[in-house]
Amino acid sequence: MRYARGVTDGPDPQTDDDEIVTWWGLVIEGYLATQDRLMGEIAERFGLAPASFDILIRLIRSPGHRMPMTRLAGEAALSSGGFTKVADRMVAANLICRVPSPDDRRVTFAVLTDHGHDIASKARAACAEILRRTVLEPLGPNASGALAESMRTLRGVNERG
Repeated sequence: MRYARGVTDGPDPQTDDDEIVTWWGLVIEGYLATQDRLMGEIAERFGLAPASFDILIRLIRSPGHRMPMTRLAGEAALSSGGFTKVADRMVAANLICRVPSPDDRRVTFAVLTDHGHDIASKARAACAEILRRTVLEPLGPNASGALAESMRTLRGVNERG
């Protein structure tokens, strides 16, 4: 479904039902179109599926480029089985390795390999370039910052647990 009605100043508490549903539809459509374009370009340039890209970005931003696998699965919103399949593919592609914790044998870390670090660095730079072109240029820095703050607020108010 495409939402054609424009929203000029954003909804106020008195916004009618159709307008607020239309507004939310535009938010979703804008996100999906941008995410599809972003992930399509990342897949084309690096051969990365969205879940693998997400995991690489999380690991490159983590101290020591490592994270407990259960935590990484949760942050990437993957089931343990789904994460295991993605991790297996990433190990086979030499992007990550599994390292047992020296302190707790129940914990296994996902750790970037040198090759994984190289790909993650390049993919992160490409992601930033794509987002500059597809978000920052059309919206400008003020609207882009306001969008990020709005989404941070919605995440905080609506996240589970």
